[in-house]
Amino acid sequence: MGTKSWWSRTDNRRLEAALGLATLFVGVFGVLLPVLGTVGLIDPVDTREVKAETTTRVPGTVTDTVAGHGMTLTGTHRADLVFAHPDLSQRLLLALPEVIGSLLLLVVLALLLQMAGTLRGGDVFVPNNARRLSAIGLTVLVQAVLSPVLPALTTEALVSGTPMADQIPLSVTFTGEYVLLAFLILALGEVFRRGTKLRADTEGLV
Repeated sequence: MGTKSWWSRTDNRRLEAALGLATLFVGVFGVLLPVLGTVGLIDPVDTREVKAETTTRVPGTVTDTVAGHGMTLTGTHRADLVFAHPDLSQRLLLALPEVIGSLLLLVVLALLLQMAGTLRGGDVFVPNNARRLSAIGLTVLVQAVLSPVLPALTTEALVSGTPMADQIPLSVTFTGEYVLLAFLILALGEVFRRGTKLRADTEGLV
């Protein structure tokens, strides 16, 4: 007498639909719209949250200094750097961190969709999924590094050569959560790889 699997074809369709919708959402709002804003077809991103050097802001002090550069700095320790009329290079630098982060997320979602597809055959423990998990882990690790670095470098490029550079120091803050997640995914990929190899060896003995 066979046992009924807890995972049905309907569950698999729902999973693939959810991943597909997530992919569409990230592609539209994380990549397409920022790119359209960069080329001027829609309103571009014009604000960047920055870590300001000053802890208090005297009204007009910074704004008047950089009026010719079209920038304003509003806020205290965590401030908003606002561009009145960003040019193409400024729009590109403002949108770049979000676009790169979204592209990396799309890679992860695409790999998860491929893994979900293997469930149709009733077996997720296949060699390709081990490689996909490793690729996901490496992608998350790259994102963990780029996530704080890209905003810092692009902000530095945005204010370079302007009086605002004295108010916004280069600041990069790394967090360990995504690095830990990346290594956990890589470890899971290794478990998959060894498990599929062991099963192949066992089946070869039968």
